[in-house]
Amino acid sequence: QVQLVESGGGLVQAGGSLRLSCVVSGSIFSADDMGWYRQAPGKRRVFLARISASGFRVYDVSVKGRFTISRDNSVNTVYLEMSSLNPEDTAVYYCNRIPEYEKWGQGTQVTVSS
Repeated sequence: QVQLVESGGGLVQAGGSLRLSCVVSGSIFSADDMGWYRQAPGKRRVFLARISASGFRVYDVSVKGRFTISRDNSVNTVYLEMSSLNPEDTAVYYCNRIPEYEKWGQGTQVTVSS
């Protein structure tokens, strides 16, 4: 059974940075495209970034230039480096395979104060 465990969130001031991690178990991680998503209060979950098995990256316009997705196949982990954070980035952040597994992880809360 696949498990997705996100971590690294927290409270940060506007302009600050955070690095999120997502450890994946129960899958052939190195063969999967992976993505990061977020869900702000009262809003639907939205796509942020993806990285292919070969390392090709795609970003949503809302985070391009500020966020960087990466992966380490040796530890089945995908990362999201976030910089220049602003209060609009406040959300619960999730990772998932692309195409998505039905079961999501618990996510990690990111709160950006102004």
